[in-house]
Amino acid sequence: MSFGSLARQMWHQIEPVHATLYFSPEAFEEAAGLGYDVISRWPSYFAWRTAPLGAVRSRLAAATYYSFSPAMIADHVPGIWATATPGQVLDARLRAVDRTLQMLLGDSTGDLKEAAELAVRAAESIQIAHRPLAAANLDLSWPDEPHLALWQAYTVLREHRGDGHLTALQAAGLDACEALVSFASVGAAPVANFAGRGWSSEEWAAARERLASRGLIDSEGSATAAGQALRDQVERHTDDLAAGPWRALGEAAAERLAHLNRPLLGAVFESGMLPATSTLGIGKIRVPA
Repeated sequence: MSFGSLARQMWHQIEPVHATLYFSPEAFEEAAGLGYDVISRWPSYFAWRTAPLGAVRSRLAAATYYSFSPAMIADHVPGIWATATPGQVLDARLRAVDRTLQMLLGDSTGDLKEAAELAVRAAESIQIAHRPLAAANLDLSWPDEPHLALWQAYTVLREHRGDGHLTALQAAGLDACEALVSFASVGAAPVANFAGRGWSSEEWAAARERLASRGLIDSEGSATAAGQALRDQVERHTDDLAAGPWRALGEAAAERLAHLNRPLLGAVFESGMLPATSTLGIGKIRVPA
């Protein structure tokens, strides 16, 4: 197995665990306790993900998120820091993760000690160049509790992959809105799911026209053979850029981590808290059999 393929397999293991932060009732309760409006999930989403960078302003946040409309990000950043400081957000983030994982696993969190050690080893091996969100999360102190250290290591690895995905999109010549249009064109998610990214109908239509002029989508907005090939290229490039920590950890240790992670992953899916189709991740999440 190539390490690019292993990176994709491990992403399927860690992304759902990381993503519980954005959907669990416990996380929304913690966000509301800080004073965030939780009728929409976006204020807390931007706070949770951006806090490791510090009290950044909108353009830096937009640079790290890429496929969100900069105008939408400016609606939230830097305003989220008037509600709570990054330090307060990070403290609440750990409380949210603690409560969420405790709820999912009950009394079995102690079984994650070995998993946390493996995940932390992989996370600490990353190359941080051009990986701002991964590096910012790696700068945080490791929690003592194994389930929290595991989640934080997964977050570093998830953001490492995400940072690399933005590089792959740019290398493919896809700007921020085009990246979403091309993603929708291959059936990754219904177009309606992308409305939350903040692009206007005019911006979406203009991106479609640009991709059509390159022969990447047809008049119905579906990917042409060239468009599908480009998306496949982006995913392969993303996998290759994500391979480093799994190469450092080794295939046997990665397989051991996947085995140890299985009860937690299963609990996440059994909880039903994650949407069946989401645009938060990179590609499609595979539900384990």
